[in-house]
Amino acid sequence: FIAQQTNIVFDQKGIAGIKVRWTFDEMFSIMILEDFDTDKNNSLDKKEVQVIKEKAFSYIAPHNYYIHIKIDGKPFAVKFIKNFNAMVKKKKLIYEFFIPCHVTAVKNFKHISIASYDPNYYSAIYFTEKDTYTIENNSPFEVIAQIKEDKSTSFYYGMVHPWTLFLDFRLK
Repeated sequence: FIAQQTNIVFDQKGIAGIKVRWTFDEMFSIMILEDFDTDKNNSLDKKEVQVIKEKAFSYIAPHNYYIHIKIDGKPFAVKFIKNFNAMVKKKKLIYEFFIPCHVTAVKNFKHISIASYDPNYYSAIYFTEKDTYTIENNSPFEVIAQIKEDKSTSFYYGMVHPWTLFLDFRLK
């Protein structure tokens, strides 16, 4: 189980990208720490983080890192991420990473949807109840955001519809 927090980052032109924070359940956290916290200090140094990125994170790259973005209804391929970090807080493993996704604001609304899911349904990703999403540097833009189930998308044999952050923005 993965609890997700999302931060939409704007720059002067529009959306610059998306910061993602995943907090894993205790069982997965223990498993990863057993395998990759080589000094067994319940903390991760830079070398351990790099190995986690290579061996316990990068394998999801062909699946858009489980982040499914649509810009005006068209899929956006997440080809790479930046600033990956892994840490431990309150015995839980946390991944943080940034997805560059430049979308320039115009006078009409741009429609962005961000859904997080494993299409094979091995991992259950859900938005946290508190601090679900934040929006950063958005003062030059009109922004409307909401999280709701995306009935137009389904996986796991059509039985699951992901909860999705729908974001509309434009120049003020």
